[in-house]
Amino acid sequence: MISEWELLLRLALSCVLGGVIGYERQSRRKSAGLRTNVLVCLGSCLIMVLSEALYLNVEGRTNADPARLAAQVVSGIGFLGAGAIMKEGLTVTGLTTAACLWVVAGVGLAVGAGYYSGALFATALVFATLGTLSRIDEWVMHEKNLSLIIHTQDKPGQLMHISSCLDDLQLNIRGVKVKADEDESDNKGAPFLYIELEIYNHRNLKNVIVVDAIKRIDGVISVNVT
Repeated sequence: MISEWELLLRLALSCVLGGVIGYERQSRRKSAGLRTNVLVCLGSCLIMVLSEALYLNVEGRTNADPARLAAQVVSGIGFLGAGAIMKEGLTVTGLTTAACLWVVAGVGLAVGAGYYSGALFATALVFATLGTLSRIDEWVMHEKNLSLIIHTQDKPGQLMHISSCLDDLQLNIRGVKVKADEDESDNKGAPFLYIELEIYNHRNLKNVIVVDAIKRIDGVISVNVT
């Protein structure tokens, strides 16, 4: 059995390491921030310590598996991860946050098992990955992202027509927001829409080419680049 001081060390260290990763997530205003990551890491650590303690109490008297209880953390954390993943229109967000929670659970299990070096290295690598790669991704996407606001009639399948037009140009839609134009409608009373698109322009097409192609779609009134 580990001493009370060793137990306190493991629990405290899991809070610190979970907090390091959680701080990075919260600084980017993600759904699972500091408190969530700390609690996940702390809970995983406690379950791992409990698994070892239960095994030591029955060692030699049964074929108990000390990893069975801890293994439930790996699968159980999927419930939190699923809650962090959101789908809005054609955009899926929260995948990195869900993966982060899964890794934090692993860090907690490592600390609970007394595998301090692995937990420390994993935390450092996760923090570096989230921070460095996010900045690189933002820099690349900023250079090649194209934001459009399309004012169009609210016609059946209109968004699909716009999507097909962009597919023909080999452009990828990264985000979609649709809102009704409450101030204007056509002669028949049909409403207009504002469609905001985030497009990954990996081909570096000129804005005028993209705008002209969308304007040719029936029902599109105007296209603005922001």
